[in-house]
Amino acid sequence: MAVEMRPAQALRLWHDVMLTLVRDAQPDLSSRQLAILLTVYLEAPPHTVRGLAAKLDVTKPVITRALDSLAKLKLTARRRDEFDRRNVIIQRTVDGALYVEKLGDILVALGRDLPR
Repeated sequence: MAVEMRPAQALRLWHDVMLTLVRDAQPDLSSRQLAILLTVYLEAPPHTVRGLAAKLDVTKPVITRALDSLAKLKLTARRRDEFDRRNVIIQRTVDGALYVEKLGDILVALGRDLPR
């Protein structure tokens, strides 16, 4: 089911979601961190540093720094690929799944309140 929105409504929703996240007790995530987190949780695994860098069109060090921050918050974890020790696999965590689920709940709730 497609959701129809005017640009002003979409921007209002984005603003309201960001405002809710800023006011929440959870740490703020940058746009890059949020894009990585959502990619890991919404797209089928496996996820690697190299793959995420290609997907987001950034360098591997950029992904590594963002993943360091996400790991400190326990939203993602990393482990070496058993078959190719050069690769680092990005893993989902319970805390990360709960964060993403809460984000989805916020979007749904605020989307309902949008003026039509």
